[in-house]
Amino acid sequence: MTNTNIIVIDGHKAVLSYDPELNMLRGEFIGLNGGADFYASDIAGLMREGQTSLNEFLAVCKERGIEPVKKFSGKFQVRVEERVHADAVSAAAARGVSLNQFVAEAIEHELQSA
Repeated sequence: MTNTNIIVIDGHKAVLSYDPELNMLRGEFIGLNGGADFYASDIAGLMREGQTSLNEFLAVCKERGIEPVKKFSGKFQVRVEERVHADAVSAAAARGVSLNQFVAEAIEHELQSA
């Protein structure tokens, strides 16, 4: 999967964006049990600042006995329009799968094309 808005530092993903008020690039780690963001004016600087931010976050977690990485249950609730819900139920039934399986496959498909 290739996504130009995500970088990986030491196995941890960060979403990249541009902050027009600061005229800088911003990175924010996702999947952590707390906020860890970083700023720089170029990609090389962003990688350096990201490494520093991550190291500091992990050190604080270790010092406080906090698990740094979020655990995901694999369950979440999604709200969609009634029409979308009804159409998804019909499409899942036509394929002979549960609505849960249908949605899981749709998400996997989108992740592969992201």
